[in-house]
Amino acid sequence: MKLLFLGDVMGRAGRQAVAEHLPRLRAEWDLDFVVVNGENATSGMGLSGAHAKALLEAGADCITLGDHAFDQKDMLQFIEQEPRIVRPLNFSKAAPGKGARVFNARGGKRVLVTQALGQVFMKRPFDDPFSALETVFRAHPLGGQVDAVMVDFHCEATSEKMAMGHWCDGRASLMVGTHTHVPTADAMILGKGCGYLSDAGMCGDYNSVIGMQRDEPLRRFITGMPKERFAPALGPATVSGVYVETGPDGRAVRIEMVRQGGVLAQSGPQ
Repeated sequence: MKLLFLGDVMGRAGRQAVAEHLPRLRAEWDLDFVVVNGENATSGMGLSGAHAKALLEAGADCITLGDHAFDQKDMLQFIEQEPRIVRPLNFSKAAPGKGARVFNARGGKRVLVTQALGQVFMKRPFDDPFSALETVFRAHPLGGQVDAVMVDFHCEATSEKMAMGHWCDGRASLMVGTHTHVPTADAMILGKGCGYLSDAGMCGDYNSVIGMQRDEPLRRFITGMPKERFAPALGPATVSGVYVETGPDGRAVRIEMVRQGGVLAQSGPQ
């Protein structure tokens, strides 16, 4: 299978970049399934129902969220109506929606998409992501009930992401990190066939401070004093993510970092 994962969509610029590039990428790369992390797509804080619809219409088969999952209050109801949105598995047990779902892909293939939140350096404590994912993996073995497994691990620490990658090895087709908005250069296939990338980066304007207009973050770093609210940067956006091809057993056989548009060097499968 040919799988694409796009990192955190950041504000209007990120949404526009996904709408511009994703339809072309689906056709040119003959993609079977696409996951987009949309947790910052609405003003940099959460995802609204309207913007979720726009990402799905652009070509996403599934949208994952993150620690800002319900910053836009209409998502509390919208996620119950739209099964193509996956919230963090180890979020509050009272949260609406699901943290893992199986989707039908092209050619009758079945893809499990799940997301977990990390614990290291996060602003609030979340349940253990490893034990939460263990339950999902046991119910949906790779190469058995599902043809591919895509894991979005939303956290700060690269060490925690790497540990999760090795723990998923042999049970997932792809374990990709999100949350930091900074793309890493360590795409690889682990020993038992799990594609791995520490962070997919963001779909947003990189002439910024992790997607935010520069003045206010700089002011706070230099003076320690806030003056205004953060606002997403609106310049030309780069679509960032990772492309994975899997074999008949669901294990990764090829992985490529993806950069399209904006200011970063262009990359992707050739």
